[in-house]
Amino acid sequence: MVLTDDEGIVPANLEYFGKNRPTDVISFRYDPVPGEEEGFSGDLIINVDRAQQVGPEQNGADYELALYIAHGFDHLSGAEDNTPEKKQTMLDTESAWLEEFGVDNFWER
Repeated sequence: MVLTDDEGIVPANLEYFGKNRPTDVISFRYDPVPGEEEGFSGDLIINVDRAQQVGPEQNGADYELALYIAHGFDHLSGAEDNTPEKKQTMLDTESAWLEEFGVDNFWER
């Protein structure tokens, strides 16, 4: 996982998605190496600036950052958000994960 800012995430967003603008999180899923155990691995690029900008309008910057991490892992698990319905399903899943793990207090531990 890489934590970056608006300026740092733009090159990856441009290279991999053709979008010359900041985004909240980028995930890369890798298939298993032949002969290795089944499963997958991946990388996340998380935009901390975006969480600080959007967070105060939502549930706070810490919660927003946790949501971006959950969103990245949701993509790594195969979820897609290319329609409004799928986007809402992902948000519901991610919010449930954060609630289950008590993320409201996570950063105070």
